[in-house]
Amino acid sequence: MDRSHRGRFAALALAFALTPALAACGSGPDGAATAPSGRAPAEEAAAKSRERVQAYLDALTARDADAGRSQLCAPMHAAFDAAATGPNGDFADHFTVPDATITDVRSGPNGQEVSASVTVAAGSRKATRSLLFTVTRNGADWCISGEVPGDRTADPSEPPPAARPSPVSSQ
Repeated sequence: MDRSHRGRFAALALAFALTPALAACGSGPDGAATAPSGRAPAEEAAAKSRERVQAYLDALTARDADAGRSQLCAPMHAAFDAAATGPNGDFADHFTVPDATITDVRSGPNGQEVSASVTVAAGSRKATRSLLFTVTRNGADWCISGEVPGDRTADPSEPPPAARPSPVSSQ
């Protein structure tokens, strides 16, 4: 082989060797994009959203404001700190939460929407409220980016309520 053929052969060999490595960048084991858990992206989003909201509801029931705060996206922390334990905040001292249940998880315009039913007690009085949480992906993690009163049983012809970045419900 002369010098020009060796150079071409080396270039082709290098290109051939790099092709599978470059083709696999960002792909799963079979070259297809997959979620880290092996679930489809929609399943992953629903599962992670449910987990975040369930952790928040568990924190409400346990009256653990720090655990509740840790489920929120960073931009909501200041509002949460200012209002969560206030007179109408989710973690106000005079409220207890004997029951909190997720009722629905759906994809929405601003992320995953997770509906929940929360029973709040103050003394001998109890009231059940519907809350709608918006959960979004933040890098590799998921967090609650909004909480508003309401549920997903409204008239489907009406647009969904806008997700306000307020962690304070109207309890």
